[in-house]
Amino acid sequence: MSKLSKEERDSLPDREFGLPEKRAYPVDTKARARNAKARATQEMERGLLTPEERDEIDRAADRKLNKD
Repeated sequence: MSKLSKEERDSLPDREFGLPEKRAYPVDTKARARNAKARATQEMERGLLTPEERDEIDRAADRKLNKD
């Protein structure tokens, strides 16, 4: 998985983020979707995300992962 440059990240539409209102957890590729799910769980366990935010990220990532 390649790192997103600032320009690439800024060019992504809001729907390509697990938390679109914060433009956090990009899920534009299947690799980033898997990573977002893993990181969201870790951040929730550390108390930095609510369970609802983690679920929102999981749903966005699952939409990407279930595409053909």
